[in-house]
Amino acid sequence: MFKKTKPNEIERTWYFVDAKGEVLGRLASEIAKILQGKHRPYYTPHWDMGDYVVIINAKDIAVTGRKEEQKKYYHHSGYPGGLKQETLEESRQRRPTEIINRAVKGMMPKNKLAKQMMKKLFVYVGNEHPHGNKELKNLKTQNLKNQREKSKKKNYRVKFKS
Repeated sequence: MFKKTKPNEIERTWYFVDAKGEVLGRLASEIAKILQGKHRPYYTPHWDMGDYVVIINAKDIAVTGRKEEQKKYYHHSGYPGGLKQETLEESRQRRPTEIINRAVKGMMPKNKLAKQMMKKLFVYVGNEHPHGNKELKNLKTQNLKNQREKSKKKNYRVKFKS
């Protein structure tokens, strides 16, 4: 028989991620899955079933291609002509945690529940974080690295019979 799980019955775990050398989009999609609770067998879209995620070394996150100079973040002041823009490079110098927050937020559902889910994400610039007293489960980002290596090794040449 199927057991219904209520949001107050969920045991939330804390995940730990070291973002040093990780690709921004690949990491953000994995974090969004955990924050939403899609990794659980009893995932329900209208409940907040996700876990907590602590990310360190946000300043050392990697991006592919020329995104460092070409990717732009926009915001508006609310006044006429108040559209502001900055590149990823400028944003990394000013507020490096905001890069990961924006990437993860873009992968969350566009509703009120996303705001509640984003409160479970903690991003820090350096190695230190104040969540040392909690039991942190290490998120296996090695799987992401293995996927990248496999995609590079694939040989797409077509072999013709002679």
